[in-house]
Amino acid sequence: MNDLWRKRLPPLCGGLGCALLAGAAWACGGLTLGGGGDRLFVTLALLAMAALAAALIWCESRRPDWVLLALLPIGAAMLIRALCLDHTSLDYKDFLSQWYGYFKTNGGFGAIKGSVGDYNVPYLYFMAAISYSDVPDLYLIKLFSILWDVLLAWGCLRLTRSLTRERQGSGAPLITFGAALLLPTVVLNGAYWGQCDAIYAALCVHAAALTLDGKHKTAIALMGAAFSVKLQAIFVLPLWGVLWLAKKVRFWELWAFPLAYFATIAPALLMGKPLGDILGVYLNQLGEYPRLVLNAPSVYQFIPYGTRLNEALASRLGIAAAGVLVLALLGLGFWFGDRLDRELVMTVAVVLCIGVPFFLPHMHERYFFLADVFTLCWACANRRRVPAAVLAEGASLASYLVYLRLKYNCVLTLGGRTFVMPLEALAMLAALAFALWVLVWQVRERKNKGELA
Repeated sequence: MNDLWRKRLPPLCGGLGCALLAGAAWACGGLTLGGGGDRLFVTLALLAMAALAAALIWCESRRPDWVLLALLPIGAAMLIRALCLDHTSLDYKDFLSQWYGYFKTNGGFGAIKGSVGDYNVPYLYFMAAISYSDVPDLYLIKLFSILWDVLLAWGCLRLTRSLTRERQGSGAPLITFGAALLLPTVVLNGAYWGQCDAIYAALCVHAAALTLDGKHKTAIALMGAAFSVKLQAIFVLPLWGVLWLAKKVRFWELWAFPLAYFATIAPALLMGKPLGDILGVYLNQLGEYPRLVLNAPSVYQFIPYGTRLNEALASRLGIAAAGVLVLALLGLGFWFGDRLDRELVMTVAVVLCIGVPFFLPHMHERYFFLADVFTLCWACANRRRVPAAVLAEGASLASYLVYLRLKYNCVLTLGGRTFVMPLEALAMLAALAFALWVLVWQVRERKNKGELA
C-alpha cells in the first residue's frame, strides 16, 4: 500500500500543482492595472518563476518525483501571490512609487547619483532598471520580490540539506522548500506588502548553508552582498565572528566581506554617487525612527503604553543586552573551538536572529524575517525544534497584521496599565528561551562527550 501511494503521490501533486498554476495565470488575467500586454507579461513572469523553482529542485536532487511533489507548493505559492499583486500598501504609496517616479523622470540610471530613498544602492539599481519599462511599477516591484522568494526557498533547501547530511534520502530539504514558499510572512512581505526582505534573507541563508558545507570565503562574500542590501543582515553576521574565534574561519577569508560590499556599490560610484551618501544610508536609517519600538515583538512591548521614561537610557540598555548576547556567543566559539559542529553553529545562528532584534531598540515588525526563515530550517531539520519556529513565525505574523490592518491584535490591561502587543512579545521571548535552552543542552552534551573521550 505504501509503495503504491509513493508511486501515485508525485503525479497527483504534479497535476494539482499544474492546476494551481493555471489558476495563477487566470488570476493574472484579472489584474486591474495596465493593459492586456502588461497582464500577459506578469503571467509569463510568474510561470517563469514557477519553472525556475522546479528547475532548482531538479538541479539539487536529480529526482523527477521530487520535482512533481514540489509542483504542489509551487503552484499554491504562485496562485496566492497572483491574488496579492493588486494590493497597494502604504509603503508603496508613500515611498516605493515615489522612488520609481524619481527614476522615471530623471533618466533612470543617470539618476543614481542623486539623493533618493533610504535603501542602499543595490535596490536602487533595480528601481532605475524598471523605470525604462511601461509595465505598472507595482507589479514589477512585487515580481522582483517574488523572484527572491524562490531563491530564498532554494537557500532554505540547501541549509536544511546541510543539517541533515547524514540522513540519506531525507525529505526534509524538499519540505523546507515548499514551506518557505508558503510561509505567511514571506508571502505577505513581498507579494502583498511590496517589501524586499527576501533579498538579504536569501543571501544570508545561502551563506549559512555554504558555511555548514565548509565554503567560508563564498559565504562571507554573500554576507557582504546581503549587508549592502539591508542593514538587518548584521543580526546574523556575528556568526562568522564565532566561527573565526573557533578557528573554523581564517582571518584572511573575512576580507571577502568588505570586498563584496564595495563590489556592489562600485557601479554607483562610477555613476557619480558620492561615497559619503552611500555609506551614510545606514547612519541616516538609525536616526530616522526615534520610537523605541515600531510594532516589533521585542522586549520594549513589555513597557506599558504611554509610560514616560528615559528613552535614551532604555535604548542603551537594549543595545547593551544585545551586545552581551553576542559577546557570550563569541566566547562560546572561542571556548569550544573545533568542537563547534554544524548543529551548534545553526543553533547559534537561530539565537542571533531572534535575540539581537528582540533586544535592540527601534525595530520594525519585519526585522524578525531572518528569525522566521532560520527557525523554519531548524525545525524542518529536526522536528523537536518546531516550537521555536511556530512561536517565532506566530509572533512575527501577528506583528505584520498590526501594521497591515492598522489595529492591535490584543490589548491587555493589567493593574491599570495598558500593553498593546504583549502576547506577540511573549511568544518571541519564548522562542528565544527555547533556542537558548537547546544551545545550553547542546553545549553540555558535547562537553560531557569530550570529558568521556
